[in-house]
Amino acid sequence: MSALGDPTHALALPQFLWTPINAETFPQTPVTPRVAKSQIEGLRALDASPKLNLASFVTTFMEPECVDVMNQAIDVNYIDTEEYPSTEKIKDMCVSMLGDLWHADTRNGKAVGTDTVGSSEGALLGALALKRRWQDRRSAEGRDISKPNIVMGTEAHVVWEKFTNYFEVEAKWVPNRPGKYMADNDDLVAACDENTIGVVAILGTTYTGAFYDVEGLDKLIDNKNKQTGWGLSIHVDAASGGFVAPFALPELKWDFRLKTVASVNASGHKYGLVYPGIGWVMWRSREHLPESLVFHDSYLGKDQVTVTLNFSKSAMNVVGQLYQFVRMGFEGYREVIRQMQHTTQQLSKGLEKFGIFEIISSDKGLPLVTFHLKDDETRPYDEFHLADRLRENGWVVPAYRLAQDNDERKVLRVVCRWDFSPTLAAELLANMQEALDWLQVRQGHEGFLLTHYSVYLHTTLFISTHQGTGVHLQIVGTE
Repeated sequence: MSALGDPTHALALPQFLWTPINAETFPQTPVTPRVAKSQIEGLRALDASPKLNLASFVTTFMEPECVDVMNQAIDVNYIDTEEYPSTEKIKDMCVSMLGDLWHADTRNGKAVGTDTVGSSEGALLGALALKRRWQDRRSAEGRDISKPNIVMGTEAHVVWEKFTNYFEVEAKWVPNRPGKYMADNDDLVAACDENTIGVVAILGTTYTGAFYDVEGLDKLIDNKNKQTGWGLSIHVDAASGGFVAPFALPELKWDFRLKTVASVNASGHKYGLVYPGIGWVMWRSREHLPESLVFHDSYLGKDQVTVTLNFSKSAMNVVGQLYQFVRMGFEGYREVIRQMQHTTQQLSKGLEKFGIFEIISSDKGLPLVTFHLKDDETRPYDEFHLADRLRENGWVVPAYRLAQDNDERKVLRVVCRWDFSPTLAAELLANMQEALDWLQVRQGHEGFLLTHYSVYLHTTLFISTHQGTGVHLQIVGTE
């Protein structure tokens, strides 16, 4: 080690400047807290700013008072209700509030539901309940239970593909009709048969933010049940829309007001306004949650009832959720959603003024804007080039292809969370104009653009162009 690296030297530099993290082996010796902190912070230094990450639906701002309350519970094991009884009470309070918000059937008892790590776990639990109820009903009738299937549009979230894979249920994918960006209700019902455990209705698709017509689907399924006796149910994947529709469109019927809706999942860490790590699943009533999915254990000091796929976790997120419910109330959430919608409208108007974009999202869905460049074969750049150029200003605006049957269409999407203000929206539009000007000149003049680059110290440096240009440069780096 040089003199500067010697801790006894008058000009000794911090160890983290000299010693990299060896990710190939388990560390053998401890380091000081300062060194560990600096090394981890260094790894994260190149991450995008969460506030400028417009790809994410996940909450990136909470009030300091809420953060304080959550930090007080960061070391509390949520599952240990014997020692921390307030945690279970807080969860039960949230479940009751959600039961009221989503019109659960409480005539024969309390609202039935549970918190989850996220809405994906909630979707898995809701779908498992559908499968188990289908199996129980078929078994009681002496009928085959070996071929369960679930019906959903091709625009469904990846969690539904995971469900069919992990829990051995056939996926019956319903394609989008031409010019449509979500499955048609008639097509969903037509795909059902006696082995269908349920139909997934989406309240806010990931691609365009659109809401299914759940009320219309409910009527069709109710009629199908009367004709066939299949006992079909709807699970509403309200990962995002579950905390939007009640406040933005209170007259919209999508929840337990509808006869065939059996369960709903939603994400507390999206429009529920809590930092990542909290979701919810609610059932219509106790009879819609099979007893075979409810577990009891006593090795933490008392009989505990759980309906989750996990066990230990911090209590901080459920505490944060109750804070937001109490802090905001119905009127507060309504104002926050309205503010998001206002920003969405301002952004949409700004995009329309460019004259080159077509907006495909609806103002009757999630507060986001999904748009694409108008078709123009002479344009020398596409949505992926634009997304990449916006990264130069720190913006993360995702470019992607739509779901199957529409996957030739490339789009961009901006999620307008509550900390994405009209001021930031105006700045994004200004930066977008700069990016478009730059792309038009550079792409049109040179014919190609080096859009992605990565530098790896002591390894190989690759500079590659956007797919399809036919240019690939490789420079072998040296130490």
